[in-house]
Amino acid sequence: VACSQGEKLWDAIRITAWVLGTGLLVFTALVNSLSGYLQSIWDASGHLCQTAWLKFYYLCEAKEWTMFFTGAGLIPGLAFWCFNGILMVADVTGKPTFITRYRIQLGKNDPVDTKKLRQAIYTVLFNQFCISLPMFVPMFYVMKWWGNTFSKELPTFRWFLVELSVFTLIEEVLFYYTHRLVHLPLLYKHIHKKHHEWTAPIGVVSVYAHPVEHILSNTLPVMIGPMIMGSHIVSISVWFSLALITTSISHCGYHLPFLPSPEFHDFHHLKFNQCYGVLGVLDYLHGTDTVFRQSKAYERHKLLLSLTPLSESIPEEPKRAE
Repeated sequence: VACSQGEKLWDAIRITAWVLGTGLLVFTALVNSLSGYLQSIWDASGHLCQTAWLKFYYLCEAKEWTMFFTGAGLIPGLAFWCFNGILMVADVTGKPTFITRYRIQLGKNDPVDTKKLRQAIYTVLFNQFCISLPMFVPMFYVMKWWGNTFSKELPTFRWFLVELSVFTLIEEVLFYYTHRLVHLPLLYKHIHKKHHEWTAPIGVVSVYAHPVEHILSNTLPVMIGPMIMGSHIVSISVWFSLALITTSISHCGYHLPFLPSPEFHDFHHLKFNQCYGVLGVLDYLHGTDTVFRQSKAYERHKLLLSLTPLSESIPEEPKRAE
């Protein structure tokens, strides 16, 4: 049986490598076909971006640590707290009602327990200042060794798209497998259970985790890509900000119009043993989304292009009477 499971896992890993490799090639082909047009748009504003970057560069007096801390820490941190600040107002007050209409798990966190919320905020701040910030120190020296991170010249839009695709694939692989790892019974009990105290998550809970998990699953999968690519600090800043906002959306508990669907990860918090990844590719290959695919949440897992909540247009089936 163990041999059979080992062979199945190896086959899944090989399929994963093939699918992700093929996906990267296809994505690169699409980038090459579309990026010429996008590059022309980028060039129109590129001069302004380049000028703004040089102003910031000289404002920092070319001090690399100041630029790195601002780009990798301060700007993404502000993006995280501004976005989640709006969500927390809705979570605590139930206003504006426009947002609360789109709650995924109806009747939960309505309103959110403020004592539990304060505990989550303290943990998040600890993780950001006492875990993430010290991890920036070795990352800074790796980026300095590359020699490209603090260049006066910004990367091209086409190169940034290539970097973004690599970052996303690396995050998917590392997050999926480290997430599966902390779901092993021993590690779940002592580490990951903290994150799953929220069966109906809210945005700020995206980095509410045990310090070990925050390192393995939250921080390293996002940091490794730029460290491998030797990315510019502006690319790092945009990537970190996108990563924090997207993980906040996936935990926010609201399926809002014109934003990515959070149904996938919300279902993970509801069921615990489904939907471990970010993109869902590895979940499909490993069969860890089978229950999700049979649920109403899967039908709702799409970009909402109207103002009608999906909980209304695709409601849960009524429970059968005993």
